[in-house]
Amino acid sequence: MFRVSCIQLRSNNNIHYNLEKTSKLIIKAINQKTDFIITPEVSSHFSLNKKELLKVCTSMKKDIYLSGIRKLAKKFKKWILIGSLIIKVSKNKLVNRSVLIDKKGKIRIYYDKIHMYDVVLSKKEKYLESKSFFPGKKIKTFKLPWGKIGFSICYDLRFPNLYRKLSKAGSLFLSVPSAFTETTGKKHWHSLLKARAIENFCYIFAPAQGGTHYNGRKTFGHSIIISPDGGIIKELNKSEGVITANINPQLSKDLRFRIPSLKSD
Repeated sequence: MFRVSCIQLRSNNNIHYNLEKTSKLIIKAINQKTDFIITPEVSSHFSLNKKELLKVCTSMKKDIYLSGIRKLAKKFKKWILIGSLIIKVSKNKLVNRSVLIDKKGKIRIYYDKIHMYDVVLSKKEKYLESKSFFPGKKIKTFKLPWGKIGFSICYDLRFPNLYRKLSKAGSLFLSVPSAFTETTGKKHWHSLLKARAIENFCYIFAPAQGGTHYNGRKTFGHSIIISPDGGIIKELNKSEGVITANINPQLSKDLRFRIPSLKSD
């Protein structure tokens, strides 16, 4: 058994502000006796303006948000997954990167978002992530002290084959840090997350951005922790905050033994 916390933010384009807000919520999670903390997608800088991002964002070595979270992980001896940072990997190349930090403050693994959110929801609402970010190419898992976790970010959620591969690679938990739009979140957030949990018998950890942001963009919120049988364990609404829950890795194993669907394809 262990305890996991999902943090919900309403990040803006000020990295120092976002670090301060995240740090306060991490302390709140620690006070809830958590073992593992996860933040949402684009925790450090909320923008799709490539020109702005290229000017502000840096390498992992120089990123002040990442450095600040690493210090907290080391100080309080907690595992922390930054749901995602915008990282500059070359002069004109940005990636949307999830970074896992261990309780000594060491970076253990990172995952770059594979699926770019290029959609037109209406005449007034469209998103073209591929204009700002380069997609990742590799699925990633990591063996935590409590079992293996598989990584994903937001729009990846709509691609079930990714989660099948992560589950067949041994993942008992799936992280889905997100900045889901208000428009699609109302229709699909809960259904998609529950489906990924049930079809793979995995726990889902889905911290999210929530509310109306500085640039007018609206995100759905509803950070959520879901059991391997599809039950909602904990959920937030739109406000910034923390949810924490007890996790029993054996439940995933027991369900997979009873219904061995992962062995059938």
